[in-house]
Amino acid sequence: MLGAEYDYAVAGHVVVDVFADTGARSPGGTALYSGLQAARLGCRTLVVTAGDPAELRELLAPFAGEFELVVQPRPATTTFITTGAGLRRRQRRAAWAGEIDDLGELECPIVHIAPVARETRGVRVASGTFVGVTPQGLIRSWDADGAPAYEPLDPALLQPRFDALVLDVVERTYCEGVVAAAAAAGLAVAVTAAEDGVEVLGAGRAAVWLPAVPGVTVVDDLGAGDVFSAAFFIALRDGRDPLEAARFGQAAAAIRIAGSGPDAVGSREAIDALHKGTRRSD
Repeated sequence: MLGAEYDYAVAGHVVVDVFADTGARSPGGTALYSGLQAARLGCRTLVVTAGDPAELRELLAPFAGEFELVVQPRPATTTFITTGAGLRRRQRRAAWAGEIDDLGELECPIVHIAPVARETRGVRVASGTFVGVTPQGLIRSWDADGAPAYEPLDPALLQPRFDALVLDVVERTYCEGVVAAAAAAGLAVAVTAAEDGVEVLGAGRAAVWLPAVPGVTVVDDLGAGDVFSAAFFIALRDGRDPLEAARFGQAAAAIRIAGSGPDAVGSREAIDALHKGTRRSD
């Protein structure tokens, strides 16, 4: 089975982010930011994506050797024209790499299903694997001009079994049924809200709001939720309480937003240090 030699596998499109104000191009997508975060937390990491192999390998050259990359060849790589930031970010889709083909069951201690554009329906996961889902790409659709819209989550697009869920406060509106069912089943659910913090639900407890890490100057928040997700899933799989796992995820996100782009994804040492400092200040 694919993934057996890794600690963390993430499936979803690595994308090209084109920033409308400058025209700059950068690799992005949950698969990249979460995969890179998992690797920098010490996990042997596999990223499964689809797109133009030459374009992706050129964009990802600065991170060569940090994770293993499997690219299903396509004529184009999923590309977003990005404007704004945070909950006001808008991304027009300029190209789509299509759905990820069935690879057989992914067998890995942690599998992260990370769609950005409804591409993960064919991804299957072996039994006994910890499955984390970030459903943002399952509730977004695009018109003929690439303009985005949100739609209620179609349960048929969701992984049939998962252990944890991460989404933001806007996405929650379109996933309320899944969030409620997951929390009622005792699964760990984290709802991120940028500077307002994180709400943690499920896991047999009442909902708890955690404030954002104080004193962080936001330079660039693209990918903050993705690095939170990877750190959260890894901490949960390591046996940490969901609140502690969420605090660990917040430390990862705080380090990410204090810098610019994928280069700012934090190391294990930096995240551990900030996490410990934050706990002392609680």
